[in-house]
Amino acid sequence: MSAPNSVGGQESHRPLPSHVHILIAGAGFSGLGAAIRLGQSGMNDYVVVEKAADVGGTWEANSYPGCACDVPSVLYSYSFARNPHWSSTFSPQPEIYAYLQRTAREFGVMPKVHLRTELLDAYWDDAAKRWQITTDRGSLSATIFINATGPLSDVAIPEIPGQEAFVGNAFHSARWDHGYDIAGKRVAIIGTGASAIQFVPEIQPLVEHFVLFQRTAPWILPRRDRTYTKLEKRLFRHVPFLQRLARYITYWYRESYVIGFTRIRSALRIAETVGRYNIRRQIKDRELRKKVAPTFQLGCKRVLMSNTYYRALDQGNADVNTTGIAQITENSVIAKDGTEYPVDCIIYGTGFHVSDAAIAKNVKGRSGRTLDEVWKGSPEAYLGITVADFPNYFHMVGPNTGLGHSSIVFIIEAQLRYIIDAIAQLGKRKLAAIEPMPQAQREWVDFVQEKSQGTVWLAGGCDSWYIDEMGRNSTLWPGFTFTYRKLTAKADPEHHIAVAEV
Repeated sequence: MSAPNSVGGQESHRPLPSHVHILIAGAGFSGLGAAIRLGQSGMNDYVVVEKAADVGGTWEANSYPGCACDVPSVLYSYSFARNPHWSSTFSPQPEIYAYLQRTAREFGVMPKVHLRTELLDAYWDDAAKRWQITTDRGSLSATIFINATGPLSDVAIPEIPGQEAFVGNAFHSARWDHGYDIAGKRVAIIGTGASAIQFVPEIQPLVEHFVLFQRTAPWILPRRDRTYTKLEKRLFRHVPFLQRLARYITYWYRESYVIGFTRIRSALRIAETVGRYNIRRQIKDRELRKKVAPTFQLGCKRVLMSNTYYRALDQGNADVNTTGIAQITENSVIAKDGTEYPVDCIIYGTGFHVSDAAIAKNVKGRSGRTLDEVWKGSPEAYLGITVADFPNYFHMVGPNTGLGHSSIVFIIEAQLRYIIDAIAQLGKRKLAAIEPMPQAQREWVDFVQEKSQGTVWLAGGCDSWYIDEMGRNSTLWPGFTFTYRKLTAKADPEHHIAVAEV
């Protein structure tokens, strides 16, 4: 569903061109950033296709109660479009969504955006040296394809025996049913990821009862959030240097997390102590404390932040079940310990398909194989951006470019600089196509996997969505973001196969 304040209008009805130089799929931070940077570079022959009713990406799709960012506000914006209007140190979803809407309008990209337009299929036509694109609103071709659909767009709902028989309401947190009145209902919540941590405290006072099915207890640190004062916002607005300074200080503070995650893992014990204290200060029930205590090293799974989650679990209308789900019936969820919970509603807080996203099944390269067939559940890309056998294809926030410590917008801007340079070189050198050399891609993947060894994500004692079905870290960048920015400072044709125009 689209968020309540969607403003999609004529962008949904304009016809698609038959051919465009650059096609961008997705209108979140990556897609809008690509559109803006292309325009600023004088590359205006592009279109953006977005399946939702508005721009915003994950911030348009996720509108569940309590939805907010866990990266400090001063870091979570484009460097070229800072926002002095954030209300607090951690931004709520409506503000981020509004920021992206406003930025798209202010930089003039909306005339290039086609909303309610879902990319269904894309294949490289090697004879014509262009991508053939099929959407649910028609077909077009493109010389260059920028995939900016993002890793958090394809919801994951586990298969549970009997779930199709359930007669109550059931939805994923990223598809929150705002038309459903949850007040007074009996609710089953499946999953304890980042969204559940945020919406559980919001619905707990409203529902008659809820049971939380927890497979693995996450690390949850206190959320150091506060409202910006009027003076601070005024200074950010009129003295931009002060917000840049705050951004600079926050950036380097967040980069220090990498030391514990990748090099000196013993340093994480301090944060773990804080996490355990966060449990004790909010939960009085000793048995419940044991249930929610993590059993792996902090950072192995995504580190979460909340000042209210644990307290919500310690209320009289809450249960936490850690035995797993045996089956779902017409009006109940039965746990593996035999406990049956009558419920009116099931909410899946079970995350997204990251290493096996659906779009990978619909993008075919030069050999006719899809990304999914090439990757086989373990994604690989040169610099996390270009893929061998997929000419003129750029994958935003691709394999090993996610972050466990800082703002993904920093990575996005680094990738955009690389992509814009690569596209410019295509024109300057009169090339029809480029793709990474297989050997260059293999060396890059080996380099990243070597850097991943010994990190908390592989050796921290957990099973997380960072790790793919082959046991590899194919999600996170295992180092400092400034290192990645340096490695992607400019396009490197020496590592790519180039095909000249005929």
